[in-house]
Formats: sequence, structure tokens, C-alpha cells
Amino acid sequence: MFGYVTPLKDELRIHEYNTFKSYYCGLCFHLKNEFGNLPRMVLNYDMTFLALVLDSLNTEPIYTKMKHCLTSPIKKKPIILDNKALSYAAHININLVYYKLLDDAIDNKSLRSKLCAQLINPYKKKFSSSVYHINSVIQDNLQQLYALEKGGNFSSIDEICDPFSLIVAHIFKSYPHPVTDDNELVRENLFHFGYALGKWIYMIDALDDLEKDMEKGKFNPLNLLYNKDSLSYEDLIRQIQDTIAFTILNCGYNCKHYLTQLPVAKNKELLENIISLGMMDQYTKVMHSCGAKCSHSDGSSNTSSCQCKKDSINPKTS
Repeated sequence: MFGYVTPLKDELRIHEYNTFKSYYCGLCFHLKNEFGNLPRMVLNYDMTFLALVLDSLNTEPIYTKMKHCLTSPIKKKPIILDNKALSYAAHININLVYYKLLDDAIDNKSLRSKLCAQLINPYKKKFSSSVYHINSVIQDNLQQLYALEKGGNFSSIDEICDPFSLIVAHIFKSYPHPVTDDNELVRENLFHFGYALGKWIYMIDALDDLEKDMEKGKFNPLNLLYNKDSLSYEDLIRQIQDTIAFTILNCGYNCKHYLTQLPVAKNKELLENIISLGMMDQYTKVMHSCGAKCSHSDGSSNTSSCQCKKDSINPKTS
């Protein structure tokens, strides 16, 4: 995952923001306690969200402890410790980063990525048997994804997004601990929630990297699928903006829908903020940073009246 799934801070209550920070810092401490200090460098927000969702599916209260850390050596911060969902997220965090580094080492011939992967590899020996099962799912689907990316033999955005979407779907569904009203339907809804989230992340990352990838001649699924006429970056963005917006917003809508199907026992408002507001805010930021400024058909680029800012996470579907 890539760190795009965050709350919209300005719309959070103080206690909700503190709760999110407690999970984030808790993940950092779980990485330290279970793997050591080095893996704390790979901490990201998406893994915090994974733990937040899974831990919200039980009625157990959140236990925090005031502790110092490297980023706050003087003032203590509330940190969630001894939490099953955070432990699981820490293991998945290590796993995903390891394979991402391997891919960078091969694709970019990056010596730094190769060395970092070698440093992280020994920590995988600490995985439990349940995480080893997820490891095989991650490895198989990443191999399929990399084969599609290298060969370019795919014909739709759904096809290229599928392997990564399946990874995230299985990560959620295969959580090795019980949740409230645990049954096959709950696990299937977790699968669908994860699938929609994985597709959203892959699409946002591709959009965010599009200009850089085009400049460097690197693979980008949006460029390969939609730029048959060798358009400039600016012209391509204008051409595909509506198509990409529909897909990304529809993924966000599906995340919101499947969240309502899950037995959320706590943190409901915080989760709704992240999905309905935080994800929309990230999409808007990426669109604006790409330079398109949501250009209108008349060629104008008035960001103050930009339609994507007015869209909700509920796109109209036919």
C-alpha cells in the first residue's frame, strides 16, 4: 500500500483525531516490539487504516498507554499496545514493503532497494503460520501484476487493477482473529471492501505517478491504456479525466457501501470520515497536483469552481 488512506483532519473531532494517532503510533510500537527498530521506517497510513477497520469489528475496548517515542521525547503520547489488529497490520506492512523493494530492485536496478530488501527479509521468519498463508497470496498476485505490467498484455483498467485488488481483499478477509458476528457473509463483505479499496489505491497511485512515469518513459497503466495517440501529459489528463474520476469515485462508493455491511462496533465516525472525506480529499489533491486543475471542456481551469470538489463519494452510476 502507498499511504493514501488518511482522515480529513479538519472534519475530525479532537477525540477522533487522537484515536487515529493512537492507532498510528500503536502500529509503530508493534513494529518495534515484534520486529525491531529498523522496520519502523516502513510505517504508513494505509496499514494504520487496515488495523483501524479490523479492530473496529469487535466490542473490546481500546487500551492506550502514555509513552515517549523518538518523535516525542519530552511529551508522552497515547499509544495502543497489545492489539491483535495492529500486530496483524505490522506483519502485513513488512510483507508488502519487502516485495515492493524487490520489484524496485529489479525494475529500476536499484541497489538501495536490493539492500533494503535484504535487510527486511530476515524479519519474515518471525511471521506466524496465518501470516504465511497471506504471504503466499500476496506473492502470487504480485507476480501476476508484475507480469501484466512488464508485458503490457491487458486491455482494461479492471484487468490491471485486479491482482492488487485481490491482495487487499484477501488481507482483509483472512484476518486470523474473530470479529463480531463472525460468519461467511461478514468475511465476504470484508473481501469486497478490501477489493474496492485496493482498486482505489492502485488507481490513485497510477494517477499520481502519471506525469513522472511519462517523463521517464516508465510503465504506467493509464498511459498504456489511454494514450494510443502519444498525447502530451496535459492533453492526456484532459482526455481521461472523466473516465478516471468515474472509476475512482465508484471505488470510493463501494468502500462506503461495504462498510455499512460490516459489524462496526466502534470508531464508526472516524471510519466514515476516512472513506467519505479523506479519500475524496486525496483524490482532489492528486488531480490538482497533476496540473490538470480539473480543466473544463471550454479550456478553463478555475479550481475554485472545479466540479470534482463538489462531487461526493457517491458518484452517479448507470
